Amino acid sequence: MTSIDPNPQPKNLNNELAKERNRAASERTLMAWIRTCLSLIGFGFGIDQIVTVIYEETGDAYLNPLRLSRFLGLSFIALGTLALITASIDHRQELKRICRDDYLYTPRISQALAVAVILAILGVVAFLGIMLSS
Repeated sequence: MTSIDPNPQPKNLNNELAKERNRAASERTLMAWIRTCLSLIGFGFGIDQIVTVIYEETGDAYLNPLRLSRFLGLSFIALGTLALITASIDHRQELKRICRDDYLYTPRISQALAVAVILAILGVVAFLGIMLSS
């Protein structure tokens, strides 16, 4: 049997509207992550396919970028997939935090910064791979 509180606390309209704005912002952020992750995954497939076709067409024994291109392509695909999973988890946790009445901002590690650092490392690997294969 559920008990009904005889004196319920009225909801603060400003707080509820702020929560709705935060929820909408969280949805937009998730959609931006989805677009970013799809771009990373597509770019990874593209790298692998383009270099494979070039290598098959030229048949150049001196040009063997398949290992590096396969590594870079798979790295972009893995990064995009991992970022999408973590963005989805973060979005779900944010929605749970917003629904609580005692919602407080808690600083977290920036997912965008982590992706940027990993992309920079992949860029350096690609640059060095191209420079060393010449």
